[in-house]
Order: sequence, then C-alpha cells, then structure tokens
Amino acid sequence: MKRAALGSVNPVLYHQSVPSFSMPEWAAAAGYDGVVLDLQHGELGLDAACGILRSLPRDNAYAYARVGSLDAAPVLRLLDSGARGIIAPTVESRSQTEALVAATKYPPAGNRSLGPSRPALYPADPGDPADSYTEAGNRAVSAIAQIETKAGLDRAEEIVSTPGLDSVYIGPADLAVSYGMPGRGDWADGPVREAIAYLREVTTAHGVTLGIYSGRPEYTAGLFAEGLVDYVALGIDLVLLNRAFGDTIAALKAARSTGSTS
Repeated sequence: MKRAALGSVNPVLYHQSVPSFSMPEWAAAAGYDGVVLDLQHGELGLDAACGILRSLPRDNAYAYARVGSLDAAPVLRLLDSGARGIIAPTVESRSQTEALVAATKYPPAGNRSLGPSRPALYPADPGDPADSYTEAGNRAVSAIAQIETKAGLDRAEEIVSTPGLDSVYIGPADLAVSYGMPGRGDWADGPVREAIAYLREVTTAHGVTLGIYSGRPEYTAGLFAEGLVDYVALGIDLVLLNRAFGDTIAALKAARSTGSTS
C-alpha cells in the first residue's frame, strides 16, 4: 500500500483462507475495501488464488496476497493474475526485503519478468508519452514486508529503509509469541503496543505505510483515531464465519429457552 495513494482514507481488508470466489463479493458489498488472499495459512492454493484475483476488478488497489515464502515463482504468477500487493511473512533482514522488492518490481527497481498477464493490467499515464507499462506496474504494485518477530523489529530500520519497499504489515500474534506472550492480537499495552508505536515512527520517517491485523472493530477504530496505522486487515473469513455460526445458534437457543417465536 503506497502512501501517495492513501490520502485521508484508511482502507479495511480481510484475510481470506478458503478458495471461494463469492467471498470477496460479499465482503465488498458489506463495505470492505479489499482482501488479503492468504497462501501462508489455510486452504488457499496458488491456482485458486490466481483465479480469485482474476475475478476481481483490475483496478482494485487492495487485492493483496500473502505468500508462504520469498520464492519468486508464485509471486510472479500472483502478480500476473492481478495482485496489487505482495505480503512476505516473517521478514527479519534487509536482504529478505531486497528479495521481496526484486520479485515484486520490474527492472530497474527489481527483476520481475515481463510476460503475458491480464489485459490492460497497468495502463500507463496517458498524459506522459514516456510512461511505460513497467513503470505503471511498479507504481501499481506494493511490496509489503510483514514484521512479526522481535528479530524483525530489532532490524526495522534496515528493513524499512530498503529502496522499493512500500509498506510494513504487523503480525501482532506472532510478535507477541516472540516476546513469550500469548499468541493473540489487539494488544492495548505491553511490547506489542510499543512495537506498533515504534514502527509508526520508523515508517513515517521513510515514507512507508503501516498496516496490521486486528480481530476487533473497536480496536481498529482506536488505531485509526490515534494515527498509529494506515490500514487494517479486520478479521479472517473462517473466524468471521465461526462467529456468525455461533451467534446464530446461541440466538436460537436463547429464543427457545424463553419461548419466543418472533
């Protein structure tokens, strides 16, 4: 996610871990701005993720994919299918960040291969005769390093200052685990909250955006109100479905216990 494209908007995405073409439509109808197709966890494979990306509008700036590793081959396929951002997990060094940029950007910024992709995926600036497809592609696609360990946090300055990096995405649960704490997100205090504030300072200094995963709307609203992050992935599809199933059955049981038929 690029700072220049944000303005005053705080986009809200969600994590998708199942191979469903309809899920992004339902999320968009509900008001979500985009999706993180999660190939690191869950049931979503590369072929299904590429198909889902092709079902999304080409101009969806928040069609992201989180890969399982820095292998350039799946990154290339996801980008050619229309991914506008690649999230690399557990980034802990400048060299890993450089590998992410190399896989995500066309030369000279990286070494992404130019090949057949979706038609008109990266329209050049019509007002600039010198603008090229590859330049437009580099502007359209975000290289996003996920910092989710103490080691990554300790090297945040070298990671964030890597040329070509567009954004940092915080994994709060894994970050908590690396500090010997319970693996959950939405921390109001302690080292994870301190890490968010520190990464806000570092990313702002280098013109890089900052995002995080959250499970609770009220926590997300607080982060936005305090200006701590630029965007949030709010919820995971399976968690949201589990909550809806649980709430529905709980409401049924409550209605039966009171004899309500309304």
